[in-house]
Amino acid sequence: MNVILLSGGSGKRLWPLSNDVRSKQFIKLFKNNDEYESMVQRVYRQITTVDADAKITIATSKSQASAIKNQLGEKASICVEPCRRDTFPAIALAAAYLHDELGVAENEAVVVCPVDPYVDNTYYEAVKNLQELAEQGGANLTLMGIEPTYPSEKYGYIIPESGENVSKVKEFKEKPDVETAKKYLAQSALWNAGIFAFKLGYLLDKAHRMIDFEDYRDLFNKYDTLTKISFDYAVVEKESSIQVLRYSGDWKDVGTWNMMAEVMADKTKGKAVLDETCENTNVVNELNIPILCMGCKDMIVAASGDGILIADKERSGYMKPYVEKIETEAMYAEKSWGSYTVIDVQPGSMTVKISMRAGEHMTYHMHNYREEVWTVVSGKGKAVVDGMEQVLRTGDVITIAAGCKHTVEAITALGMIEVQLGDEISVADKIKFPMV
Repeated sequence: MNVILLSGGSGKRLWPLSNDVRSKQFIKLFKNNDEYESMVQRVYRQITTVDADAKITIATSKSQASAIKNQLGEKASICVEPCRRDTFPAIALAAAYLHDELGVAENEAVVVCPVDPYVDNTYYEAVKNLQELAEQGGANLTLMGIEPTYPSEKYGYIIPESGENVSKVKEFKEKPDVETAKKYLAQSALWNAGIFAFKLGYLLDKAHRMIDFEDYRDLFNKYDTLTKISFDYAVVEKESSIQVLRYSGDWKDVGTWNMMAEVMADKTKGKAVLDETCENTNVVNELNIPILCMGCKDMIVAASGDGILIADKERSGYMKPYVEKIETEAMYAEKSWGSYTVIDVQPGSMTVKISMRAGEHMTYHMHNYREEVWTVVSGKGKAVVDGMEQVLRTGDVITIAAGCKHTVEAITALGMIEVQLGDEISVADKIKFPMV
């Protein structure tokens, strides 16, 4: 099974745990064998459980690529968008990547689906059936629609020609009001969850008709010139040969804290105490200080270095415009080598806690406007500064002047405190070089 997982989003809906560099799919609130896992880890595990030979490619932005590598390692291939251009360019780029970089043939079927639904394995068994339908060639495009559990205003609708398990599509409807949604349900309508399958050659042909490009590399290089357009508008709504597979299993869009609380593995995560009078209250605490809740009812409390949310669960779905008023840099991010947490910001300095996995290394890079002081607090590593190697052990301190090329490799799991010093401290102040 060839699967393209779309991993996007700016990360505002589960603030303060999600941010511009850590979207909701990377927050570890689920469990597998008593170990916490994120949505992307859960989805990857479910797909490979259903189909051990599945070839999974994740289409994502540059800001999320490091988090994916951190959580999945080298297991999944990643197709990185140079910039955001909506779903049609993203899928076109991923299709070209599959064909030109991974060698997927044009007559092979490909399934595209979001990376963040909360489902059981029957969903991915249906996704496998979806690919088989696409391979049979009964239609140019095969969708999987979710059987509604209530007349929702949050989703678009697929109106099929019949209520059979597989049906031709009659028409599509935008997000309706509740009364209109009830009328759609009377027509055996399905929620449009953005799940579809096609033969790779079909999509490449569509892409070449709409975009002038030679191959994956050419498309990648001109990606920033592409028009922003959704896959639904560019392809789905214009296709006459289209069918839909009905899925009636469990499916949840955990896009708000209220919905996330329903599927979280534990009522609390992190240092939290709820007294006996609390009802239907969840706490997620990433800070190293305790949270005590007393008499809380229908509440969500979430705390991270980015901020603290205390909200009625129902109201938590309406917080986006308020979060957008909060101006703050992301205080936590996952990288391909581990993670970092900003623990202090002062004029002229920033202090960061760095955690690296054994065997990983940072890029070889340089900063023009800041000096860095590393203090090793745990583990063993190796620093390279302007080509000179130095073994690092717990308690060692190393100073890296502005303009010095440097990197660090974690021989064992490595923890460091990094103090950045300078008048201009910015993520943009970084020049990468090939490893020496």
